[in-house]
Order: sequence, then structure tokens, then C-alpha cells
Amino acid sequence: MEQLRKMAMQRLIMKGNCTIPLLNALTPLRMRMIIIALIVIPVLGCIYMDKQPVSPLLTVADVDLQRYIGVWHEIARYPNRFQENCFGSRATYALRDDGAISVINECYDSSFEGKLRSVEGKAKVVDAASNAKLKVSFFWPFSGDYWIIELGKDYEYAVIGHPKRKYLWILSRSTTMDETVYEGILSRLKDKQYDITKLIKTPQK
Repeated sequence: MEQLRKMAMQRLIMKGNCTIPLLNALTPLRMRMIIIALIVIPVLGCIYMDKQPVSPLLTVADVDLQRYIGVWHEIARYPNRFQENCFGSRATYALRDDGAISVINECYDSSFEGKLRSVEGKAKVVDAASNAKLKVSFFWPFSGDYWIIELGKDYEYAVIGHPKRKYLWILSRSTTMDETVYEGILSRLKDKQYDITKLIKTPQK
């Protein structure tokens, strides 16, 4: 506290090469306010820096929806409230007659012996140039961004992101993923400014 008081004094009483005798003029209340300001302002600056926008999230250049539909098994994800206690998570996509994509998300509750949880929705492409940006809705009128940010050459895996990095899923056509492939995905996700420490592995069998 004494050190902060001295710092405050130095900032307030120095003007050019002249010293202004203000030390005795500061009341204890003003002194406390100055010390608080010296502590709070740098903290607010750090918060501001943390909230600086990240670079735009890029998607893959092109998605063949005919190849993309089918069953995908979840390998890892960012935690989210709608998948709490999920085991064996998987998603099934199919093209609809109206051009949208049907979505069925399933998982077992709390263990592989638990009740099968299922929810149905639909997805619409919002970027026809690439088919990589979709809006998915399970409860009208609410929808969420579903961006395909990485895709295996043979459509053997996919990485789904969100423009604000709020959500993340790593999907595979099988219930397992080669560790080398997985580590490569993590490395590229770091380059995309994703915090990979938040990822949790999904129990599969």
C-alpha cells in the first residue's frame, strides 16, 4: 500500500522539472481513490484487450453435400449445456425434398447403458458458393451457425466451428480417430485461434 501511495504521489506532484508540494493537501479519501484508480485502470485495460476481436474464421472452400450426408460420430467437442452427460454422440444428416438437410442428433444419457436421447432439426445452407456455412434449427424460430472449417479429403472427418469460436465439434465417420490425425487437427485449430484446452473427448465404443 505504501508503495502504491508513493507511485501516486510521483504521478501527481511531478510537472516537468518542478515539484509541486501537494503531499500534505491529499486527504485519506482522495488517496484511496487514487490508489484504486491505479489498480482498476490496468485491469480494465487487460479485459479490453481480451475482448479484442479475433480474425475471421475461415471455412473450407467447397462441400459436396451428397458426400457429406450420412452418419457422423463425435470425437470431441467444446462443453455445451445441451450435450451434458452425453455418451456415444452421433449425428445423422439427410437431404430433404425442399433442399434443406434433416438433422438427427443422438446420444446415451450418462452411460452407454443409459436412455437414448434424440432431437430432430433441420439445416439450411446460407453460403451457396461453398455449402460450408449452414444454419441449424431444432426449435423454431431459433437457429445456430454451423460452419464446416475442416474436412478430410475423403470426407472421413469434419471439424465444425462457430464464427465467434463459441462452439466446436470434431466428427468422424467411425467411432475412433487416428491419434496423428487428431493431433494434426488440434494444431490447425490453434492456428484458427481456438482454445483447444477446452475440448473434451466424447466417450465412444
